[in-house]
This record gives sequence, structure tokens and C-alpha cells, in this order.
Amino acid sequence: MSEFSGRRALPGLTYPEESLKRLATELSGSFHGVFAAETVERYVLESYTALLRTSTVKAHLTTRTARFATERLTALAQAKGAIARTIPEVLFVCEQNAGRSQMAAVFASALSGGAVHVRSAGSAPSKELHPAVVAVMAELGLSLDEAFPKPLTDDVVQAADVVITMGCGDACPIYPGKRYVDWELVDPAGQSIDEVRRIRDQIRHNVIEILDSLGVPSVTTIA
Repeated sequence: MSEFSGRRALPGLTYPEESLKRLATELSGSFHGVFAAETVERYVLESYTALLRTSTVKAHLTTRTARFATERLTALAQAKGAIARTIPEVLFVCEQNAGRSQMAAVFASALSGGAVHVRSAGSAPSKELHPAVVAVMAELGLSLDEAFPKPLTDDVVQAADVVITMGCGDACPIYPGKRYVDWELVDPAGQSIDEVRRIRDQIRHNVIEILDSLGVPSVTTIA
């Protein structure tokens, strides 16, 4: 029986079964020989349900589920050694995944020129990104248009070489052999635009240091 049949996402809401079935079929093809179809269906279902709890834009929920489920399945495959990790994997975690971790992820991708693979997550994800964070990153020509808050899951932690935490407390699971770094940063929520800029600039400085520790030179094209 399909994972989706007769299931309810949350009280009063049913799953868009056909859309999720199509997504699971597509991902089963992408991960053929790595995961059974039942595993892929379960990850699609779990990812949809997790995002539904926090999403305010239901129109894009299936698209976001596709990205989130793909990210999680890829991370799980990497952790199991089914997919090779050819570049360093860095995970940024804060509480809401709406500000600090999102800025860090964008900086790491941009400053490394794609020489590291970046993920971000939140221990208690918000419904949307902080508008001030989006604005101050746009000042540097860096877009957060495709970003959205995502919950922290074990699979992305297991796949990471470096886990960088920013105010998520003890929510991040600890695995042997992982490098953990904690950044003490003010939460940008509710701060003035000047304070958010200061937090942004501190994050950029910290990201450059992390890249340097990984032997990855930083590009200098960001204003």
C-alpha cells in the first residue's frame, strides 16, 4: 500500500496524494539502486508534513517538498557511502533557519565559488525568512529568493563534515567524527537594520575563517 493512501498530513488536511506520488516516482528514479521506492515515499511524506507545519505559502509546498526530500535523501546516501562526497559538506544550524543560518549558507556558497556543499536547517523553524535579513543580503547582491526555513533532521547532520551551530542549544544531534563549531551571534529577529547588517558582516567574517580552515580560498567578488 502507498505511504500516502488514506493518510492525513495534519488534522483537517489531506495529502495531495497524486502530486506526492508523482514526486516519489521521480525521486525513486533519481535514487534507483540506492533506496527502495518505499523509503523514498516515506521521505517525501515526512518532508511534506514537516514543511506543512511551518509553511505559509501552500502554493509552493510541493516544489519545496521536492527540494527538501531530495536534499535529505542525498544526505542519507552520502552518510551511508552510497554517494561520494567530493567536496566538503557544511551544515549551518540556528533556531528558526530564518536569518543567521540562511545568511551563512549563502555566504559559504558564494564565497567558496561552489567549492563546498552547503545545507542549513533550524531546530524550531519559522514560517518565513526575516525580511531585514533578505534586505541586507540583497544590498550585497545576494539573493534569498529560493531559500525557505527547514527543520533539522538527522540525515543532514550525518552527511556533514562540519556542523556550525548558532543559538540552537542542545537540539543538534552529536555524532562521532563530526567537527562542531558554535558561533555566538545575536538573533537578527526584531533587531534594527543596522544591527542586522552588523550580524551579516560578522557571519561573512566567520564563513571566511571556516573556508580557510577547510583549505578553500574565498573569492572576493562580494561587495
